[in-house]
Amino acid sequence: MPGKLFVGNVPFTVSDVDLSELCASLNIETESVKIMRDMDTGKSRGFGFIELSADADMALAIKDLNGKALEGRPLVVNEARPPSPGRRSFGGGRMGPHPGGGRSDGPYGGGRNSRRKERSRPRRKAQELY
Repeated sequence: MPGKLFVGNVPFTVSDVDLSELCASLNIETESVKIMRDMDTGKSRGFGFIELSADADMALAIKDLNGKALEGRPLVVNEARPPSPGRRSFGGGRMGPHPGGGRSDGPYGGGRNSRRKERSRPRRKAQELY
């Protein structure tokens, strides 16, 4: 079964071809190599993914690539994890005329306790409600 590797600490000048050539020089058979890029600028984000071929050994590939210097930076290689469904983000937080989040006492903030501070009277206990 083919595996997928996460490669971090990749120099910003490295391309997909450079990383693919590094794998070939270490006799690591790959299906695909992808350096992640910023959608707006096209610049490298400093990490990528390597999809190994079916007969490649993932543990051996991690051992060979992890710590390997590429343009003066040691690579950090781990088995890629699937993206978690709850952590998907579309940026936000700082966009638009009213950025959300941040400090709870700000004009547009929304900290965890922001509504509790606004409460003028104390909450009633459960026994008093019935």
